[in-house]
Amino acid sequence: MGTDEAGSNPAARFVGAVAHDIGRAMSFLVCKIGFRHRWRGGRNMPATGPVLVVANHQSYLDPPIVGVAIPGRRAMYVARLGLFKLPLFGQLIALVGAVPIKEEGGDTAAMRAVLGALKKNRPVVIFPEGSRSHDGTVGEFKRGVAVIVKRARCPVLPVGIEGAHDAWPRGSLPRPFTKRVACVVGEPIDSSALLDEAGHADMDRLRLIVDGLRLEARAILRADTNGVYPPPGPADKPAQPWGDQSSVS
Repeated sequence: MGTDEAGSNPAARFVGAVAHDIGRAMSFLVCKIGFRHRWRGGRNMPATGPVLVVANHQSYLDPPIVGVAIPGRRAMYVARLGLFKLPLFGQLIALVGAVPIKEEGGDTAAMRAVLGALKKNRPVVIFPEGSRSHDGTVGEFKRGVAVIVKRARCPVLPVGIEGAHDAWPRGSLPRPFTKRVACVVGEPIDSSALLDEAGHADMDRLRLIVDGLRLEARAILRADTNGVYPPPGPADKPAQPWGDQSSVS
């Protein structure tokens, strides 16, 4: 059996734990003070064992948003390589345990790191869309996530993020103190429930579950702002099965 720590060296575990706690404290300050972060369902995170945390991807704020919502365990995050090059933010996500994955995908080293962490009973947080949403809606989940679900055979914890697209849009600077963020953590899903008879993972079903949680988070923000925020837009509509999208040939 593995442990819930990264590595067997006591000194390395201690340094890692301290760095993670510092990173989480910084994340809390950024999210709670800067963006009035609201979250629900954090207790759904299993207290022990491997967990694959799956969230939609709206902005660069997503890793700390999820981290604040699921306290108590040192999770590993998978983040695009470019994020580590951002001043201060790159250092922050490194502190909370993020590992880089190449933007073009197909990073076998990152895949091994994910499966290795899960084998050691660590939670792993991933954003299956692979890139930030252009309009706040949830895009197609990449095939690599299906491989992880199939090989790891561990609980999958869905998380829906909302408000982050408006708080830090693509191609723009973050907008603290004027925007809000929220997330809802769903109940763990047995990985076998996501596998069909041929053993293939049903990523679109998982995507629709995550989108449902995102809409719950959107409702929280709307209730807090008397319906003003987030502003009306494409993200008001529930996601449709990806095969039903008109843009898919």
